[in-house]
Amino acid sequence: QVQLVESGGGLVQAGGSLKLSCAASGFTFSSYAMSWVRRAPGKDLEWVSSISTRSLITTYADSVKGRFTISRDNAKNTLWLQMNSLKPEDTAVYYCAKGRAPFKYGYNLQDYDYWGQGTQVTVSS
Repeated sequence: QVQLVESGGGLVQAGGSLKLSCAASGFTFSSYAMSWVRRAPGKDLEWVSSISTRSLITTYADSVKGRFTISRDNAKNTLWLQMNSLKPEDTAVYYCAKGRAPFKYGYNLQDYDYWGQGTQVTVSS
């Protein structure tokens, strides 16, 4: 059974930093691309970043490029999102997501299936 458990969210002032973690279990983590997606209040789900199985490829949404860094440790079945220079518009629930098929990389929401329960990030101005 696929399980994705996010943590690390919280309340931070604009310009601050947070590091989100995602603990994965129930599947062969190293065989799947992973991503972070977010849902801001009253808005649709938005893709944020993706990382390939061996971390050779990373992709970011324009809105976070240069501020966020995605990373993973396949030995620990863990995915991270380092978020720097946070802005109020980054306020959202952040979810990690598992690739839909093994060894397939993508940067669209439809390329990912299972999501965790999410972790709330609130950035105050």
